[in-house]
Order: sequence, then structure tokens, then C-alpha cells
Amino acid sequence: MKPFISMISLGVSDLNASIAFYQHGLGFPRLEPYEESIAFFALNGTWLALYEKKALAEDANVAFEESSFHGFTLAHCLNSEIEVDTLFEEALKAGAIPTKQPQKVFWGGYSGYFKDPDGHLWEIAHNPFMTIGPED
Repeated sequence: MKPFISMISLGVSDLNASIAFYQHGLGFPRLEPYEESIAFFALNGTWLALYEKKALAEDANVAFEESSFHGFTLAHCLNSEIEVDTLFEEALKAGAIPTKQPQKVFWGGYSGYFKDPDGHLWEIAHNPFMTIGPED
């Protein structure tokens, strides 16, 4: 496994305004096909995802409160569901707190979430549709 941050997901208040900002204001290329509830942008070696704040908290299976939800997650994508399960268990042994056990998810992949020792949310995922991250 080569460690890298595969994706940063930002919880946003106004998805359409944020899409316009990142796509037109910063020139980030939006990935197709377009979804109504989430937007992905391809960056060099990583992705940026925009998701409504409440929906992101719900996806990570954590309570949504403006005062306690950080509004972002980091993701580490792996090559298989087995790798996701293995790394998830290793993280738990090292002190991670699970919020959502790895499982098949609505977008067709497989992922789970945990909090690191400081409460930052990490998604460990397998995306069978796209290659992401640094090249070998």
C-alpha cells in the first residue's frame, strides 16, 4: 500500500454556489457524470468532493451540529474491499473510533469512516470505477 490522501470532502452550505466557485472561480475540472447531491473535481493526485454539510455528516454516521461537526473528511482509497477492511481494523487497533463500519455504499463503492485520536473524520474506501492517486 502506498499511503496518500485520495480525496478531501468539504461539507458546504450551498452546493450550487460552491460548485460554481470551485469550477469557475478556481478553474477546477469537475468530473462527469454529474450528480445532484455531490460534486467531484479532479486535481493532481487527489480529488476534491463537495457535499452538503448535513449529508456529509449523515454519510459518516456522525451527528450534525454546526458547533461540533468539522465539515470535512479525508479519504484514503485502496485497491480492494479486503484492503479497506484490513486497514480499517488496523486503524481501530491504533486508537481510531469507528463511526461507520466498511460497507457497500450508494455510489457503488465500499467504504467506512472513523475518527482519528483528535476527532478528524477519515473515510477508507475502494472505488471500483476510477483510478486515483499517484502513479506507480
